Amino acid sequence: MRAMLICLLLVPLLGAMIGTSMPSAKASRRWALGVSLLTAALAGALVALFDFGHAQRFQFDCEPEMFMIDEIGFSVHLAIDSISLWLIVLTAFLTPLAIAASWESIAKRQTEYYVWMLVLLFAMLGVFAARDLLLFYVFFELTLIPMFFIIGIWGGAQRQYAALKFFLFTFSASVLTFAGILYVGMYAAPGSQPSMDLDTVIQHAQYGLTPHQQLWVLLAMLAGFAVKIPLFPVHTWLPLAHTEAPTAGSVILAGVLLKLGTYGMLRIALPIGMPNAIVYLAPALGVLCLVGIIYGALVAWVQKDIKKLVAYSSVSHLGFCVLGLVAMNVVGVQGSVLYMINHGLSTGALFLVVGMIYDRYHTRDIDQLSGLARRMPILAFFLVLFTLSSIGLPGLNGFVSEFLTILGAFTSTNLGIGFGAVAALGIILGAVYMLHMVACVLFGPLKTPMDDGASGHGHAEHAGDGRPGDLGGREIAILVPLAVAVVLLGVMPNIILRTIEAPVSRLLRPSGADDAIIRPVSGHAAGVERETEFVVRGREE
Repeated sequence: MRAMLICLLLVPLLGAMIGTSMPSAKASRRWALGVSLLTAALAGALVALFDFGHAQRFQFDCEPEMFMIDEIGFSVHLAIDSISLWLIVLTAFLTPLAIAASWESIAKRQTEYYVWMLVLLFAMLGVFAARDLLLFYVFFELTLIPMFFIIGIWGGAQRQYAALKFFLFTFSASVLTFAGILYVGMYAAPGSQPSMDLDTVIQHAQYGLTPHQQLWVLLAMLAGFAVKIPLFPVHTWLPLAHTEAPTAGSVILAGVLLKLGTYGMLRIALPIGMPNAIVYLAPALGVLCLVGIIYGALVAWVQKDIKKLVAYSSVSHLGFCVLGLVAMNVVGVQGSVLYMINHGLSTGALFLVVGMIYDRYHTRDIDQLSGLARRMPILAFFLVLFTLSSIGLPGLNGFVSEFLTILGAFTSTNLGIGFGAVAALGIILGAVYMLHMVACVLFGPLKTPMDDGASGHGHAEHAGDGRPGDLGGREIAILVPLAVAVVLLGVMPNIILRTIEAPVSRLLRPSGADDAIIRPVSGHAAGVERETEFVVRGREE
């Protein structure tokens, strides 16, 4: 069982290496889909073998001695708890769907494209499995390379500018994070022996650094993670990257890559900032979240490009996600983790549907599209379903996570009622701009671009009159698993919530606080009794 995580990482890596020698484009895409499905099967095996009775513990622990570098305290240390597990499942679930969605839309350099998709899968999985801080950073930065090429080669008209902006923003900010990693790693163990072990680094940062040092390390960590999320005002790379990326690139970017920032913030930045620095910065971070929520919603409202509208919606939605984290209580952080998963499902699905519209009409302009429900009722069903999921309709997956993050802000000693009230306004605005888009595109008089039915739409399904038709079997097969997941997590959120409560509680304790006292304060959310606040009395240095 200890080799499970190594196998999980080796499958896409070896698959990418073998994929470079595929004899044809058709063989390349079939190979990439098969490798991604095998990776998804291994992720499913992790779920089956995971001991949820001890979900707070790191399992499948693996640390091969042959890959240790004692001089810098580095080791290839892999292990996961239930939080990491579900994010690995999300990654392994979305990647085969994204690859399958690329079969007809990627026409050039296909072998290279599918190789980069598998390398990206390897890097993303490595981020969630790493327990060594330097190893985490290596995987975190490795994700930039395949996405840079995916956007820059197979993207839209401004693809090279979008790829360069994406790379420069995220890489430049991550340099500061790397500086914070080196600083805290060099002092992470008593004496002169450095250590990059994540638990050791966090414990030293909490008890071995002065509040002033702790604040600067936290700011360095947040620099890279805030850009990756992206948090306002360092979000400007995201809309262009989303708009210019191919459909599969947008799905992975929204579904997984943005979660690397929130995951890093949860797993590394917030624990390092406890118990002093994070309390000092929480109100300022909360204000940035609120500005991002409202700003992202208002800018999305006026967009004419459907894809850019969904991209700006991510700026707004991820404000909720970070707000739950800085609430620093169990309900808020649980809601944030669930939000990472739900946003990946809903927004990834929306990008897939938008890509299917673009394949037919070669436009995403709301002013050029109207009444599509008459011609494509199946597509209309999926677009409405995923839109309702995105705006948090009760009974679908988005509702529970939004409710918990706002409840976390309301009950937080770091934030308060005002933060929760303003965030709730963002939900109303989200419903306005998303339903406005759906009303314009799907309903009203039928209107499509002037070149409707021209030969340029060869990749889309066609009706008998030569015009683009409704979704085909391949496209339905891609969207149905997402629709099932959206409904399942809407009516049964405890599938995830119960399993992440223990590790969230452990994350919110100062490291080494063995005599911590946890006092439940409030009652029930999403049908589960959980602690919404706690008081920790840790050891004093």
